[in-house]
Amino acid sequence: MMPRSTLRRRAGLTILVAAFLSFLLSVTLWFTGSHEQGLFVGLWVPSILSFGCVALLMSDGRNG
Repeated sequence: MMPRSTLRRRAGLTILVAAFLSFLLSVTLWFTGSHEQGLFVGLWVPSILSFGCVALLMSDGRNG
């Protein structure tokens, strides 16, 4: 079983990678002419980051 700090760090990194990939997809769509799709995917970034913050804070409350 992994230590809690390692699991938390891995979860945080996964959230950041997901948000960054969403940002890259958004920029790619925008510059290839799909402006509306680029804007839509760009809205995922703050949603992913917000969900990640809430999930990590909730896990702290349960395990702390």
